[in-house]
Amino acid sequence: MDISSFDDLLLAARAQPEPQRLLFVFAGAELPEDSTPEQRRAFEQGEGGALVPLMCVDKRPEELPSFGALVNEAGQFGHAWQLLFAAGLPLAHAVTSEAAEEPLQRMVESIRRGELGNFIPFDRQGLAVRLG
Repeated sequence: MDISSFDDLLLAARAQPEPQRLLFVFAGAELPEDSTPEQRRAFEQGEGGALVPLMCVDKRPEELPSFGALVNEAGQFGHAWQLLFAAGLPLAHAVTSEAAEEPLQRMVESIRRGELGNFIPFDRQGLAVRLG
């Protein structure tokens, strides 16, 4: 299944033969201190920067009615995020949120290192984006 929106992700997760737990990391962008003047100009125009994980959460697909519901929940924490990274985890590996904590933290660390290939990034409208 081609996932082009957050709704596609929810449909795919709900259709899996094994129940899933979805992992989400909300990320913002910041300008590294050693950036060049050209990088600073681009950043001021909304381009570039380094991804910074701001907050994370895990949900079972049935706990999440829509992208809007997740965005509303995230809004309670006051972080200005720009991308949402998502990954699926078979429920057998993370029956509870506590069991999902370690995979979620590995996901956060991967994003900090710029290792994004295993995750689906979504913009603030819930559309999948291609990075790079």
